[in-house]
Amino acid sequence: MTSGAQRIRAVVLGGGVLGVSTAHQLARRGAAVTLVSDTALAGGASGRSLAWLNSAAVRSPEYHRLRMLGMDRYRTLASRAPGLGWLRFDGGLAWGTAGQEAEFRARFAHQQAIGYQTEWLSPAEIAAVTPGVDATAVPDCGAIFNPGEGWVDLPSLIGLLAEEFTGLGGELVTDAGPASVHTTGDRVTGVRTASGRRFHCDAVVLATGADTPAVLRTLGVSLADRTPISLLVRTRRVGVPLRAVLNTPRVSIRPTPDGALVLDSGWSEKEVVRHGDGTFDIRRSTVDGLLAEASAVLAGTPRLPLESYAAGPKPIPADGEPVLGPLEEIAGCHVAFTHSGATLGLIAGELLADEVLTGRSHPLLTAFRPGRFHPREDRTPGTDGG
Repeated sequence: MTSGAQRIRAVVLGGGVLGVSTAHQLARRGAAVTLVSDTALAGGASGRSLAWLNSAAVRSPEYHRLRMLGMDRYRTLASRAPGLGWLRFDGGLAWGTAGQEAEFRARFAHQQAIGYQTEWLSPAEIAAVTPGVDATAVPDCGAIFNPGEGWVDLPSLIGLLAEEFTGLGGELVTDAGPASVHTTGDRVTGVRTASGRRFHCDAVVLATGADTPAVLRTLGVSLADRTPISLLVRTRRVGVPLRAVLNTPRVSIRPTPDGALVLDSGWSEKEVVRHGDGTFDIRRSTVDGLLAEASAVLAGTPRLPLESYAAGPKPIPADGEPVLGPLEEIAGCHVAFTHSGATLGLIAGELLADEVLTGRSHPLLTAFRPGRFHPREDRTPGTDGG
């Protein structure tokens, strides 16, 4: 803890994994921190995330490096707190259709080239490596198995970090409704909640998920995004031996700490019924379809009773890469906006807190600055002292 950190007053907006992780790291280093969430903690995208810990796809070298560091931080947490049932590294298994063999072979070759631990399994080899999968659902060409991948239950992680945060003296404000950022000239001065409560500060971290572009527009800053509506389906507790995360042509599946399964897919997002007023509906046929697709790839085609489902915006920047770091336009305002909140949750909080407290740009975040999108829009500088 440094004397500089003690003088900094920070407000973190957002009760998801990025916000709570950043607030936790700031408090650990001695800053005076208030974490403000518009809903309960994990009430947004973090509460309905598949939360697959990975860097399996072909990505920029900078993004891959950051994701690998994110996974490393989770392994450190697992080693320091053994027995966490909500953080597992039992691998990930992925396959495509027979017509996608060339695409998956190219992915496998890329993973080998960058040193990402990977194996190509025939259908006959799968049961011994990752039980619970119906090998007949896998095309004859086989599947990719990545032993180092895992999953995390984000509400459980957020609960742990929030408890430590308040133990460190951090102030936690939940169910506060939408909050606004206030500036004097081109510097952050505070935050005001919907109820009128004010928090004066030297720095603000915007980790407001899919609402982040809208919050930035109130400050005259553009952030391009392509946020869809996602759907996560949860089964009741089921007696299946699956431990790995599955990514198949029609459904992705991971276990939960209590023996249930959670499911999502790309096609189910496309079936969300959107209305002109911004609301949306989920068809029961879509939910039932996900359950059926999951049953079809699990050994014994088990019946998967529905426990619940949740839908809402899934934050995705326009170019797919994270947006992390300070705004050029407004001193003291930092942004955390990414699709990969689960994998990056711990490392992003650590690096963002370092930048807030030291004022130094971290080289690991250089490629992910908000300024890579559109220039600042005209606005009248705020005069509210916040």
